[in-house]
Amino acid sequence: MKRIGTLITRYMSVLVLAAALCAFLWPGACGFVRTSWISPLLGLVMFGMGLTLEWKAFATVFARPLEVSIGVLCQFVLMPLLAWGLARLFRLPTELAVGVLLVGCCPGGTSSNVISYLAKGDVALSVGMTTLSTLLAPVITPLLMKFFAGAVIPVDFFAMFRSILQVVILPVALGLLAKRFLPVFSAGVIPALPAFSTIVIILIVISVVAANAVKLRDCGVLIMAVVVLHNLSGYALGYLAARMMHFTADKARTVSIEVGMQNSGLACSLAATHFPNLAMASVPGALFSVWHNISGALLARLYARAAADSD
Repeated sequence: MKRIGTLITRYMSVLVLAAALCAFLWPGACGFVRTSWISPLLGLVMFGMGLTLEWKAFATVFARPLEVSIGVLCQFVLMPLLAWGLARLFRLPTELAVGVLLVGCCPGGTSSNVISYLAKGDVALSVGMTTLSTLLAPVITPLLMKFFAGAVIPVDFFAMFRSILQVVILPVALGLLAKRFLPVFSAGVIPALPAFSTIVIILIVISVVAANAVKLRDCGVLIMAVVVLHNLSGYALGYLAARMMHFTADKARTVSIEVGMQNSGLACSLAATHFPNLAMASVPGALFSVWHNISGALLARLYARAAADSD
């Protein structure tokens, strides 16, 4: 089982991409995964995140408040603005524009810490940024959606606030408590979490892509182009902003990764829960899940090579 888990984690990008292609080509066979599963599945992933969090992650937020705050500010400013700009530039229909904005307004992705480690970044900063952006998400994400999308479609701030508390904050808190009071259980579960998170991402991607396979044939290339541009622009602008703030190269690499990688599973969950009449709103999040795992792995290699060359 350990070997299988290692293989699943190692080939995460390939498996997620293969799952998306299968769901697109054979949606009927993949229809067993319901979109109603997205929120509970994401809650389990966030519970796992709580199990793996160390209390020193919160200490990092307080010990390095300026660096962490600047990084999180870049994330919650750059990614929503990029999402809004790309939606306008490509004249996306409302349901796709809402989905792209949801991705842009979500906190950092849970796999960004691993990517930062592989990229020879500042892992403590990465964990601090992920922790703070996740804690701020119940307030910041609904506020940003209200600001950017409120004129086009009704956005219920308090309903979205409750959803993020239930799907993100509560499971993370329960994970932290389980780690504190059930150490034997936690120690047994933690080694399987990377593989489990990969399987959950695969199931979320399958459910969204299979449910929208027909529409994706008409606009799949367009929305994929927007997703790729959103992600790559986040990496580039995150790095540039950090360097402009005189961050060292390893910290700039970290901010770049944290800004570019979003919690796209949360975007899918919010789309399915709060915009059920906009079927395609969950598609950008699902495609972002596929793409940012591929791009993150490639970027980590480039950053690690650049760090080695500069030593």
